[in-house]
Amino acid sequence: MDGQVKSKNSLLALLKSSSPSSSSLSYSSFYSSSNSSSSCTIENDIHDFSPVQTGSKASHEVEQCSHVAENEAIEDMGMRFFNDIFGHGGIIMEWKDVEKRFNLVAWTGNGPEPVVSWSEFGFCIGLGMQTSSPELARELLRALRGCKEWKSDITKTELHNFLLRMNDDSFNSRMQLFFDMCNRNMDGRITETDIKQTILLTASINKLSVTRDEAEDYAALIMESVDNKNKGYIEICEMETLFKGSLLKAHTPMKLGSILQQSEDHEEEEQERMSKMEVLFRTYWRRCWVVIVWLIGCFGLFGWKFDQYRNRSGFEVMGYCLPTAKGAAETLKFNMALILLPVCRNTITWLRKDPRLNYVLPFNDNINFHKLIAGGIVVGVILHGGTHLTCDFPRIIDSDKSIFRQTIAAGFGYHQPTYMEILATTEVASGIGMVVLMAIAFSLATKWPRRRSPVLPLSLRRVTGYNTFWYSHHLFVLVYVLLIVHSMFLFLTDKWIEKTTWMYIAFPVLLYAGERVFRAIRSGSYEVDVMKASLYPGKVLHLKMQKPEGFKYRSGMYIFIQCPQISPFQWHPFSLTSGPQDEYLSVHIRTLGDWSYHIYALFQEAVLSGLQGCPKLYIDGPYGSASQDHVKYDILVLIGLGIGATPFISILKDVANGVQTAQQSDHSGLRECSLTKSPSKAYLYWVTREQNSFDWFRDVIKEIASSTKQQSVVEMHNFLTSVYPEGDVRSALLSVIQALHHAKNGIDIVSRTPIHTHFARPNWFNIFSRLSRKHVGAKIGVFYCGPSNLAAELKNLCTKFSTKTTTRFVFHKENY
Repeated sequence: MDGQVKSKNSLLALLKSSSPSSSSLSYSSFYSSSNSSSSCTIENDIHDFSPVQTGSKASHEVEQCSHVAENEAIEDMGMRFFNDIFGHGGIIMEWKDVEKRFNLVAWTGNGPEPVVSWSEFGFCIGLGMQTSSPELARELLRALRGCKEWKSDITKTELHNFLLRMNDDSFNSRMQLFFDMCNRNMDGRITETDIKQTILLTASINKLSVTRDEAEDYAALIMESVDNKNKGYIEICEMETLFKGSLLKAHTPMKLGSILQQSEDHEEEEQERMSKMEVLFRTYWRRCWVVIVWLIGCFGLFGWKFDQYRNRSGFEVMGYCLPTAKGAAETLKFNMALILLPVCRNTITWLRKDPRLNYVLPFNDNINFHKLIAGGIVVGVILHGGTHLTCDFPRIIDSDKSIFRQTIAAGFGYHQPTYMEILATTEVASGIGMVVLMAIAFSLATKWPRRRSPVLPLSLRRVTGYNTFWYSHHLFVLVYVLLIVHSMFLFLTDKWIEKTTWMYIAFPVLLYAGERVFRAIRSGSYEVDVMKASLYPGKVLHLKMQKPEGFKYRSGMYIFIQCPQISPFQWHPFSLTSGPQDEYLSVHIRTLGDWSYHIYALFQEAVLSGLQGCPKLYIDGPYGSASQDHVKYDILVLIGLGIGATPFISILKDVANGVQTAQQSDHSGLRECSLTKSPSKAYLYWVTREQNSFDWFRDVIKEIASSTKQQSVVEMHNFLTSVYPEGDVRSALLSVIQALHHAKNGIDIVSRTPIHTHFARPNWFNIFSRLSRKHVGAKIGVFYCGPSNLAAELKNLCTKFSTKTTTRFVFHKENY
């Protein structure tokens, strides 16, 4: 057994030592080998993908594994070539389903069998329900019929034969079908014009922007790669060589990795893994102790006040209703004071600079804690107000007059009041006023009204949104005024020392008020000049602003922006996309609400007029965020969805700048000591729906890719979800062109950057699996900015791989 393990481990080590050949197969090496051999010789080209070529026994075993992986990859390519087009369960179509759809549209023709029109072919096989483009169904039918007169009615027998051919999942069968789709003249030869038309069709299906000139260039590139005899056409054997070379590059390393994963798992078993309980404890212990302390404070104050009023004279009249209401009131004082602290952003930004405090306190969850306290206030209001209105007051009214006079009559001027008289008192009226104002602010701060959700009625959507949330939240000023008034006129409380509300809220209110004054003064001095404004597709505004003197920040921070021309009161947070070493500040603003639409329109007008009369802007900040904690980790995984990539651009710039600084220090022979730890590796996974989104950060990505090209410190991955998965027939030709174009020009055809663009959504499980194998025993910081539904999935994967492997993943989510 030990010998087998040793052999596997040596095999794995040999494979890792030759990783450039196995995991980064050269485009140029493949195409040079294919062009030097016979145009229709395929097997020799496939062998060029062997990871190592030595005479040793270990290398022979690796070569065997490689060939197994190649064969499995070719089979997988055949299985996936038309995958996901015809149904959710895979490529196999059930004849009963096809026959059922056939019978729905069939009619009796001139022959004995019922027929359907050729235009109904896509509906019959289920293709019309899966794609909005009918061109693919027409091209598939033309390829299956294999003749120029293909626009004729289809019988059930013919449709069944078509189904048998489409369900043949071998690579050769699928390749022949795809070749026939491209071969418009049905002569067994594909010309450059055929390829160009197929490229335009493929781009349309995948919602990609490809001009006719670009399609001509891509078609010429394909002909240049495989038509080495300058025949002016290619045959099926040459297309097989082309596809196996391009698509096998992506599939073989994954297959080979899965074959050798067992030996890697054995290596990990030798290291100690953490239990799920330990992972959860390490992930949540900061939040837990803060919440536990908060709960202890709430219950402790409630119990203390409850016990105090259980021994008062009023207990004889109102029973346990009185101590319950008073206990809830004490927790309300506590929470009304505490709720201001998490939104003192300047204080939090200053405190998180201390590594010891940053280690103990979960500063990244300040908004979540703010919401938790708000929930505690809601519970306290219901308990306090509800008990008073439904229990205390009715018992006062209905109490025996003699008991009333002996106990609490002095507190009511020796007059037993009616229910309406109690409601008309200052303390009750102020309390009801607070409840109404808080109900308005709390309800408008919830997710649906704040984001103007479509589930709300149209009448409500017109009066909700971020602006309504922003202004309604400032009702808290009146709430605190009413709270002071309410505390001065308490029932059954005459001693000033028992009127402790001001003691609770004095420090938080003064701290918050001081912060607002400080922000107003600082922002007044931070009027910035816009150096450059750029308008990008998707209504994204890029602002390059002059950096105020003395303005210092760290990568991952954000600022607030105010445009007085829109509103002198609204401040909106935006992540800085400039690096700390840059001489300017930059932000990317996507139009998602009223304010962002207004500022986009203002700068659009200014750009069209040559930045004449550019809107005045004020900034406030910088403020710390979750991304600021990236310095804690040696390995970073940055995940951004759409515009959610903005917090990570400055981090990538910072990492790239650290590489350049280290290079300069090495060249000069000097090494600077720094107290700030810099990550040794950063991965960016940027997922977007639209191709034109890559325009937003194209220049930055090119700059980062160029500065870290030799060190490979930054590894970036783009994912475009509008394109069908790699290996699908609808994107297969794009994958080939993408590989050829990158090999020749070093530029990806989709993103127009050196970064390769993956098609469809990422397989996060596979990504985390590869990271855990590559960085065994490492602590990886996973930073995410995007919708909450994916956040839950990523958090679960972090927990799963932290328990199943020796690599520890720590999840962080941006909260503004």
